Amino acid sequence: MSPPEPEDAALSSSSPLTSPVDEHDSHHWQLSHPPSDTQEPQSLPGLDGTPVRWFDADRKEPYTHITPFQEQHDTSVEFFYKPITLTALGAGMAVLAYVAMTQDVLKEGVEKKRIGVYASIASFLLFSTLQFRDGPFVRPHPAFWRVILGINLLYEMAMVFLLFQDLDSARSMMKYLDPNLGRPLPEKSYAENCDLTVQNIWNAIDIFCLAHALGWFGKALILRDYWFCWILSVAFEFAEYSLQHQLANFAECWWDHWILDVLVCNWLGTYLGMKTCQYFEVKHYTWRGFRQTRGIRSKTKRVISQFSPHDWTTFKWEGTASFGHYFTVVLLLAVFLAAELNPFYLKALLWMEPDHPFVIARLVGVFLCALPAVRELYQYVNDPRKAVRMGQHVWMLLATIGTELLVITKWGQGQFPERLPTRVRWAWAIGASLLVLYPTVRFGVPAARRYLRAHQRHAKPKSA
Repeated sequence: MSPPEPEDAALSSSSPLTSPVDEHDSHHWQLSHPPSDTQEPQSLPGLDGTPVRWFDADRKEPYTHITPFQEQHDTSVEFFYKPITLTALGAGMAVLAYVAMTQDVLKEGVEKKRIGVYASIASFLLFSTLQFRDGPFVRPHPAFWRVILGINLLYEMAMVFLLFQDLDSARSMMKYLDPNLGRPLPEKSYAENCDLTVQNIWNAIDIFCLAHALGWFGKALILRDYWFCWILSVAFEFAEYSLQHQLANFAECWWDHWILDVLVCNWLGTYLGMKTCQYFEVKHYTWRGFRQTRGIRSKTKRVISQFSPHDWTTFKWEGTASFGHYFTVVLLLAVFLAAELNPFYLKALLWMEPDHPFVIARLVGVFLCALPAVRELYQYVNDPRKAVRMGQHVWMLLATIGTELLVITKWGQGQFPERLPTRVRWAWAIGASLLVLYPTVRFGVPAARRYLRAHQRHAKPKSA
């Protein structure tokens, strides 16, 4: 009795998945390629098995190349995407030469120093316009958002410079920008007459109510989430309660906090902002080139639409979906609170009025920087395959808010002698404990249970 054929041979000869032609081709390949005793050497990590140190790594490998966050063009205005770097360089050098070498344009002394600073800023912004990477937005043009990033970088460098100055020197430097600065301002409190009457509420309505509504309209466009805006609105009022012992203008009547601010101004701005987001979300986007439009009215409408979004992304933060989403939401909430509180401290330390152009410019600048920054952060968290690293706008905005906090902490030493009240310390401690307790129960305990179950399943076969 002959021994049975191997199972693999029987399957290969009788398998319906192979045809006689396939078997003939396989047999022919085996005859033309006889087996050899030598095997190909197995690839080892590093250089021939030797680990590569960081200073020996080849930076020309493909995996070391940095891919831009996003590169897309608005094809309806293709003309504005043509490279003009050399033309811009020539025009910039011509203007620079004319202003610097024409004697009848500038006066001697301080005027030339001021123009020199302006020319340096303009040169840097020109470079940022031409050479910085594109962000997530293409309207009105990516170059606009490159300029915004350049302005943010200039502001960050200014804050780093001020970080190494004392408060008196910083106040003196502000006089070079505005001679009216450098004078102490009286502290103003809004909690003098807190009786809930129509007259008191009417007297409390001023231009800052409109500023509140516009501010929350902008925050709704940035965050694009009702719940996030409401949580931030309530958290800011609690922050004012806890810091009113340092800044007198944080002291407000209870109805000013919760009725005039939260329920009227903040709600109105948030509502209009979210309605605008819903309009952009359901809008049908069909873009035609400027040359394809006919008539003055159609061309004017097309030019105006260039300043509207090219498309729209709805944000769903889902802070309870995972620990990463929860951490992102808490971090974004803390950054927004810091961005809201920082200008109050900076204007108080540098003796600036709330309506000073520098204060307004800072608020508008942070709004414009936050628009692409939050968009980049959202894609970085929800689409890590496409956004392989954090975007440049969000990185720069985080650095700016952090540097402002360092400046305020340094200059605030000795300026706010009153200690943090005990009830405020207890409130902050309870709030921080809840922020840590929730992810522990929501994500930590289930993860520990899954780990123990998996460990028990692996341990049972070994014991058997």
